[in-house]
Amino acid sequence: MTTTDIRLWTERGFREDDWRRGEDAAALADAGRVILPLEAFLALDPELREREAERIGVELLPGEALDALLPYLPRLPLVALAFPAFNDGRSYSKAELLRTRHGYRGEIRATGDILIDQVAHMLRVGFSGLAVSNPHTLAQLEAGKEAGIPLYYQPAARAAAAPGSYAWRRLSA
Repeated sequence: MTTTDIRLWTERGFREDDWRRGEDAAALADAGRVILPLEAFLALDPELREREAERIGVELLPGEALDALLPYLPRLPLVALAFPAFNDGRSYSKAELLRTRHGYRGEIRATGDILIDQVAHMLRVGFSGLAVSNPHTLAQLEAGKEAGIPLYYQPAARAAAAPGSYAWRRLSA
């Protein structure tokens, strides 16, 4: 799969992606915004990391701890959370923690194997962009179909659309 097979989707629809993937500090030699793996980001020279902060995003894999990124959150414009397989949901928890516990207001992007059935929940826990490559998901989003259900059993980073949207109790006082 090439990066041309991946399209960036937000609640406003598909848009151009001004971020590209890099593997290490060498990717910063070119102009533009770069998403680095967590290990490469942490290995950057601190002065370089500070100087280029506005154009560096970080991608975390499901098994990588969010704690390593916390000192850098105030300056990070993008955190990408990977979904290498549809059945690995650890990145949902990280997105929710970034929004609620850590107050992160930058872009949280889902990457990897994103299925249409996941989109509504990704939005509820705080994702703001989805890097979509699955052909069925792309077709559904192009047709304006986000899937999801109208009632929820749990609160999330994003408040329920209307009072009574929870299937039972969990209404704010």
